[in-house]
Amino acid sequence: MRKFIYEAKDGSTGKVVKAAISAETERAAAKILLKQGFTPLSIKEQESTSSTFSRLRNRVSVKDKVVFTRQLSTLIAAGLPLSQSLRTVVEQTPNVRLKSVLQDVIESIEGGRSLHDSFAKHPGVFDKLFLALVAVGESSGTLDEALQRVAAQQEKDAAILGKIRGAMTYPVIVLFVIFGVLGFMLLTVVPQVEKLYKDLDKELPLLTQLMVSASNFLINFWWLVLIVIATAVYFAVRYIKTPAGIRTYDSFKLNVPIFGGMFQKLYMARFNRTGQTLLESGVAMLDMLKITSEAVSNTLISESILRASEKVRGGKALSVTLKSEDHFPVLVSQMIKIGEQSGRIDEMMGKTATIYEDELDEQIRTISTAIEPVLMVVLAIAAGGMVAAILLPIYGLVGNMG
Repeated sequence: MRKFIYEAKDGSTGKVVKAAISAETERAAAKILLKQGFTPLSIKEQESTSSTFSRLRNRVSVKDKVVFTRQLSTLIAAGLPLSQSLRTVVEQTPNVRLKSVLQDVIESIEGGRSLHDSFAKHPGVFDKLFLALVAVGESSGTLDEALQRVAAQQEKDAAILGKIRGAMTYPVIVLFVIFGVLGFMLLTVVPQVEKLYKDLDKELPLLTQLMVSASNFLINFWWLVLIVIATAVYFAVRYIKTPAGIRTYDSFKLNVPIFGGMFQKLYMARFNRTGQTLLESGVAMLDMLKITSEAVSNTLISESILRASEKVRGGKALSVTLKSEDHFPVLVSQMIKIGEQSGRIDEMMGKTATIYEDELDEQIRTISTAIEPVLMVVLAIAAGGMVAAILLPIYGLVGNMG
């Protein structure tokens, strides 16, 4: 059950009442209030730490949406009424949040609203690409086919993102291990070396002295280090959520060494694949460009698409407008130009997406193969530095004593 804060007018006294109520959906809360003699003025879900944690725990993953979309498409294609199809899918949905959303969608449909409008009430679950294809499917009577296209698009996008995350996971783990070992040595082993030298009244070597200074700082001011790290993370997270921060982060992804080319291929594959899906479904060119500008999830690429859209609105060909944009490789405009000349832009965008998806797969494999020896060298240098700073001075002391 979810908790809602409402304002309602009491039918008997005429006073406006503000309180909380528990219900499955906003519509269900309104029905309860009406039965109690109240006229709802506003109903909003209560935000709290527990509800936030619950949403994180029960977030709707891409896999959940793909399974739901394919099941709904199959049931509709089999001839079941929309409301019954949704109820059947709800019974088979394990995700608590998605089940709650779908129950609200069913109530909305039974109240006379279209499927597109019912889904649109939940933008956190159903993005604009999903909504656009559902709207086209409803208007053309091919809702089952539209839902299959949505599921296929989601699967391709998730597969690409999964490969990129997989390529970046290994180096992150190795770096954590390096810092963990370094921290352990500084806090446990280095102080013992310093004590040994003090007992023997010997002067520490320069490298060992640097590690001892770092060790003493961590031991005495660990709380300050934690505060600095926590503050830096807090402000970095806050900044990256601002328009300027989002733009900076998106620019960094396109220009970062090694991974920059990989991200550009990701965005080009996403733009072309989304464009193909929308055009095949009958979405107009300008609407397609607007939706893809949001689907690429990069402000710089999005701005390029929107500028191209304005030029297309003015009568220019899409291939010409994209050719002048810095973030779009020549291949994209050339392939679209071929599509414009042959009248098959959707087909050519699909082929372009396949090209970039294949190139991205190859680049990910190359990076994954090349990054292992690089990280091993980094690990060896870190380990060698610690050995030189800790063990070699001890061997020197033993040699002198001998």
